[in-house]
Amino acid sequence: MGIFSTKLGIDLGTANTLVFSPGRGIVLNEPSVVAVSEQENKILAVGNEAKQMIGRTPDSIVAYRPMKDGVIADYRVTEAMLRYFIAKSLPKWNFWKPEVIVSVPAGVTSTEQRAVIEAGIRAGARRAYVAKEPILAAIGAGIPIYEARGNMIVDIGGGTTDVAIISLGGIVASTSVKCAGDKIDQAIADYIKKAFNLGIGDKTAEDVKIQIGSAVPLEDELSMTVKGRDFLTGLPRTAEIRTNEIVGAIENELKKIVKAIKDVLQSTPPELSADIIDRGITMTGGSSLLRNFPELIYRRTGVHATVADDALYCVARGTGVALDHLDVYKKSIISKR
Repeated sequence: MGIFSTKLGIDLGTANTLVFSPGRGIVLNEPSVVAVSEQENKILAVGNEAKQMIGRTPDSIVAYRPMKDGVIADYRVTEAMLRYFIAKSLPKWNFWKPEVIVSVPAGVTSTEQRAVIEAGIRAGARRAYVAKEPILAAIGAGIPIYEARGNMIVDIGGGTTDVAIISLGGIVASTSVKCAGDKIDQAIADYIKKAFNLGIGDKTAEDVKIQIGSAVPLEDELSMTVKGRDFLTGLPRTAEIRTNEIVGAIENELKKIVKAIKDVLQSTPPELSADIIDRGITMTGGSSLLRNFPELIYRRTGVHATVADDALYCVARGTGVALDHLDVYKKSIISKR
């Protein structure tokens, strides 16, 4: 095939999907959302266009997030979404079907993996492979995964948090919890509802998290004005919210993520534990960008944590590296049927 073989790496996330093309970098970054009209059961929009419709659509149009907790919840819609993203990522004059690697959470079953491969092939890939997110995140963060030393990666996305110890190119111990960015947003919305009698949308909750959220209390709090709907009067209203209120609101969700880290540390062979104390924990994924998250992990586990450069793009970049060196990464990649 040579020059004509097109390759794409797809970080198929619960919240966002990124597509990486070797030599071109990240060519697409759009929400994993599909807008479907209920009557004709027809797909109206995908990605950015569909996300604009969330919460603003007539009842007959439903915005689906076909990935739930990092796993395909709706096949038909996921396949349509993949087809759209693949087509949009290929150069205009491209006539060749691409080879595709899709990332999946560490905890998925082999049936779920096969389903992702099927969806990729049906969506127009010539060959499809799946690879586990923690391995891709580690590759993308520049961790030398083939060394005989333990590396710990914590990948916190929208739907799942993957925690894994990687050594000699394989996962030694891992866990995947369905607690990540979306659950944190939900906790913020629930708190604002309880404390202020104010209903806010997912988008607003995410904005609060990004603008003033923190994993540990701050001396100098940040604050922001939140707009929403008053539950009593049904009218629009605003409220002033401060960082440390958010710290309290999301504490339980963060506890679950920290517990997952502790569980994996506790099931790690002693030799590798020593490596992790030396090297620390590498955090990737969009939700690892929450203020002071590494500090919280250090306080709770005693292990230093650092957020990888370009944490949002580690998995996507990892797919790109794996595509360039398929032969090398064969053993950590599950190939087409």
